[in-house]
Amino acid sequence: MFADFLTRLVRPDPEPLAETDARLALSALLVRVARSDGHYDSDERQMIHQIVAQRYKLDQAAATTLTGEAELLESEAPDTVRFTRAIKDAVPYEERLGVIEALWQVVMADGQRDPEEDALLRLSASLLGVTDQDSNAARLRVTRT
Repeated sequence: MFADFLTRLVRPDPEPLAETDARLALSALLVRVARSDGHYDSDERQMIHQIVAQRYKLDQAAATTLTGEAELLESEAPDTVRFTRAIKDAVPYEERLGVIEALWQVVMADGQRDPEEDALLRLSASLLGVTDQDSNAARLRVTRT
């Protein structure tokens, strides 16, 4: 279903993603982080739904569709590097901080930091070019609210 999308992500010199593709890549990365501990529960799914609805100003039906497409894409995609490269190429640094904050929201959706989710988030932040200090600051903003 996403063969063309995945092919564009793995090109040696990919073009920046269109906004809808960047949304899909970010949403799939959120799903990947949520699934990384082997438990993808309703709290995490609801948090992803809420994030995409707010971030992209989507109604409930559109957010549900995007979340479902992201779940399918995440299950078909071979690695995290492709998502992060696409997002890094499509999103300025300041907005990538919002991506990291959204990832932390998903990690903390069930109230605990799972080691697998934590490790994948750290890797994702690094691949997105976000500093450890900025990622930690994003985590603190999320856990304090």
